[in-house]
Amino acid sequence: MAVFLLWLFCLPSELFRDPTSTVVESREGMMLGARIADDGQWRFPKLDSVPFRFEQCILHFEDEYFYSHPGVNPVSMGKALWQNLTTDKRRGGSTLTQQVIRLSRKNKGRTYMEKAVEVFMATRLEAGYSKKEILNLYASHAPFGGNVVGLETASWRYFGLPSAELSWAQAASLAVLPNAPSLIFPGKNESILRSKRDRLLKKLFEKEIIDRTTLELSLEEPLPGKPLPLPDLAFHLTERMRNEFPGERSSSTISYEVQTTLNRIAAGHHFELRQNSIHNLAILVLDVDSREVLGYVGNAPTTSENNKFVDIIDKNRSTGSVLKPFLYSSMLSSGELLPNTLVADVPTVINGYSPENFDGQFNGAVPASVALSRSLNVPAVRMLRSHGLERFHKRLKEIGFTTIDRPSHHYGLSLILGGAESSLWEVTNAYASMAATLNHFNRTSSEYSPGNFIQPRLRKVARTDYENQSEPTALDAGAIYHTLNALREVNRPEGEENWNFFSNSQPIAWKTGTSFGFKDAWAVGVTSKYAIGIWVGNADGEGRPGLTGIQAAAPVLFDVLDVLPKSDWFAIPYDELTEASICATSGHLAGLHCTDTHNKYIPAKGIRSTPCTYHQRVFLDSSETYQVNSSCYPLAEMKARDRFVLPPVMEYYYAQKHPEYVPLPPYRSDCLRDGENLMEFIYPKRNEAILLARDFDENINDIIFKVAHRSEETRLYWYLDEKYIGSTDTFHELAVHPVPGEYVLTVVDQEGNQLKQSLVIKRPSS
Repeated sequence: MAVFLLWLFCLPSELFRDPTSTVVESREGMMLGARIADDGQWRFPKLDSVPFRFEQCILHFEDEYFYSHPGVNPVSMGKALWQNLTTDKRRGGSTLTQQVIRLSRKNKGRTYMEKAVEVFMATRLEAGYSKKEILNLYASHAPFGGNVVGLETASWRYFGLPSAELSWAQAASLAVLPNAPSLIFPGKNESILRSKRDRLLKKLFEKEIIDRTTLELSLEEPLPGKPLPLPDLAFHLTERMRNEFPGERSSSTISYEVQTTLNRIAAGHHFELRQNSIHNLAILVLDVDSREVLGYVGNAPTTSENNKFVDIIDKNRSTGSVLKPFLYSSMLSSGELLPNTLVADVPTVINGYSPENFDGQFNGAVPASVALSRSLNVPAVRMLRSHGLERFHKRLKEIGFTTIDRPSHHYGLSLILGGAESSLWEVTNAYASMAATLNHFNRTSSEYSPGNFIQPRLRKVARTDYENQSEPTALDAGAIYHTLNALREVNRPEGEENWNFFSNSQPIAWKTGTSFGFKDAWAVGVTSKYAIGIWVGNADGEGRPGLTGIQAAAPVLFDVLDVLPKSDWFAIPYDELTEASICATSGHLAGLHCTDTHNKYIPAKGIRSTPCTYHQRVFLDSSETYQVNSSCYPLAEMKARDRFVLPPVMEYYYAQKHPEYVPLPPYRSDCLRDGENLMEFIYPKRNEAILLARDFDENINDIIFKVAHRSEETRLYWYLDEKYIGSTDTFHELAVHPVPGEYVLTVVDQEGNQLKQSLVIKRPSS
């Protein structure tokens, strides 16, 4: 009874506890990369099954009666014992089952006692495991020379292919190696290796396992030589898998074809970028709906000195302008904005913060969709202020930006221009989430799913089912659709003559971004099937001229887009849209005085937005040269006209960009003009304190006061606390050098119209 209990519990719960290599495979099963085990051995995780050719080779070389013995072959052991007693030659006579036990016991000394232990444990192994499992254990843990352990490892190291694809000659070569791995090493002792391999091949022929043609061809095949380097098609992904899933064989979501193509694209663009001392880039490609990672290039094939081992994809960098689409979509979702609502693009100072557009110019007024597609900074900051910083900060968290984790006031309004940091991983996924939400809404009965905001998947795992819901998780489908439509328009700066090159690709909604100091260049885009994220720059943060999203990252984006399968454009989510009459000029809901309207589908909540305020009815004299009113002109002779009129500051800049814009004519001189809005301060703005600034020589700079007036012909007279300080013509800008204090600034035009504003001027910080 005691012997039986000893036999029953003689095997450890886990025969092999050796550390294994981390192996990463593509979705098709091709190897992308591997990392050595912690003990310095190349030991791949256990095989699922042993390929037929190797199975036949190892059985006919080591244990021909494997499937018929109980773990021990008495005949073979008897012959071995007799030979060991009568000759100087040593023969083991061990079955494959016994060899598995010996391998698990770390090849303890070859004594008769150890042999007895092996026999005892081998029978127990046979009782608890199937023959296939035992053969698999052997193939996974047998030594194949040097630090190569296991069939799959040996197949890749010596032949550069998976064991399932071994030829008969290759399988035979590997089958004879575990018998004496220290003596028969590929590249050395070739005559011994060839002799053993060929004898095994002839035996297979005699047993009718292979035919004569196969035998003759196999005998001519070369022997394995120097161990080959393992594939390393996704270096940074493999490193990431080693950190997250050490010692495992990971079946990744990576497409082998996409990955190899991305590597080629990255190498080509790196060659060009390094001419400008730009050394790093990263590319991420996601499947929009499944959120599987199809391509992962963590860095360019640069040098060690230029941080080639840094995985850029999960590193936080300044976001530049890539968050602007989420603000636009958020405002559409809440009904604060319509797709083409005019937004102000004028000089803006908010608590000392003065944003500027990339080209340094102002447009006066611009449709919100154009402001987005052209990536204008001033409208974005003004829109964020209107929408609410804290509100938008919360929305970003809902979308999945976990790295923007400080309080909203830490970022301030610069959040929308790159004042926060996020990773290519999260940015690309956020764009994919928008596209997935729209796809899901159109595929279902106009429903939403929390699953549209999941994290990207690197390994092939079963998808989680989420319950559909009627309300959006973050952004509604109508707002997303209009956002993606706006992003489909090219957002090129002035002077890019070669831009048409990009417009030949399949339709894509895309956005570029450039961080302050030209340190980070982004380009992110989505189709209905794929999300593509590109980052270009220097990992050490060095800025470079020309390191912009347009010049450095966009060309990479479109090269990637060109190699992906074609995608249809997004379907229209009619259930989240409503048809409304829209003012063609202002983009608002049509007002009473709008002269050109059309029906458009807008986000459902957009019906709550304000009707157009820019169109108004004015009264002119019979020649339409002057504005008039009842104080100076007969009512019967007045001509009523509906006109598009912008506020003075917006008009000042808008008219410069739009020659077709016709300002209102002035009032006739004898008319009363109560409440007429003739002029407006550009700077300073109301309720904004002015902080005196120092130049590089520590001298205090002048303050430039600016005013917009409807009449280009007028002269303005300036007063500070009723003290005359100067006059201006045409361009109403006046430089002053006041001391800190509180003042009243007054501007009077030649007709006697006044504009007043209180000022607070503060000392510069020391």
